[in-house]
Amino acid sequence: MTPGVLKAEARRWLAQGRRAVEVQILSHRGSTPRETGTRMVVAEDAVLGTIGGGHLELLAITAAREGLRQALFAPQDLDLPLGPALGQCCGGRVVLRLQALSEASLADWPAPQPRFFLQLHGAGHVGRAIVRLLADIDCRVQWIDEREEEFPRLTGAEPPHIERVCVDTPEAEVALAPPGAFYLVMTHRHDLDERITEAVLLRGDFGYCGLIGSGTKRARFLHRFEARGLSGAVLARMTCPIGLPGIAGKEPAVLAVAVVAQLLGWPASQAT
Repeated sequence: MTPGVLKAEARRWLAQGRRAVEVQILSHRGSTPRETGTRMVVAEDAVLGTIGGGHLELLAITAAREGLRQALFAPQDLDLPLGPALGQCCGGRVVLRLQALSEASLADWPAPQPRFFLQLHGAGHVGRAIVRLLADIDCRVQWIDEREEEFPRLTGAEPPHIERVCVDTPEAEVALAPPGAFYLVMTHRHDLDERITEAVLLRGDFGYCGLIGSGTKRARFLHRFEARGLSGAVLARMTCPIGLPGIAGKEPAVLAVAVVAQLLGWPASQAT
């Protein structure tokens, strides 16, 4: 669950009048399951989010639910050395803050910083599998296709950080992404793949440009782009085939895992 989804669900609980406790990692030192600022929300019968699982999370949930049984829950801080106190092998130390969930506490939550901005071109099998994985990852996604019928039917539960864009000229959307954006190109036509990829390469300020396809497709596209005057330095930054090396398989779900892993590990040094 991303911070944005967590906050939206917490606000929904407040609107329903549901009593809950916000658990925040106020500080951390050393090796810990999650970092400072991580939150979860605990009600008597449900939990939103996670602070890392294990004995630490169990203790926090228990303390939160004990507080909920009180008429007035006063904020409290728990200073916990993970090794000696909880028997967790992480060995670090965390300070947890527990307080009643309220509009005031929710207003203090910082705006989540996305890991990356992605334009995903293509709503086919692989595109849909990638979106399913990105639903629980802190990122911003523009999911673009000219075929509205290819997008899955809306249910009302779609994550707010994934935006569907249905347009007649997908390549024109490339110019609207912020500098440093990631691009994945996997449409239903090679000529459209070519136009979109060329638009990305001409921008030059992309963080990642991934094109689905084989080494043969890569060679053909590079030859055409080179003939149109694109520099070798820019062409060398096009990733094709896509996906983290070492993950074998062409099934959409497997390819999606390989691609998302590659995006998450993409080094800043390869972005302009």
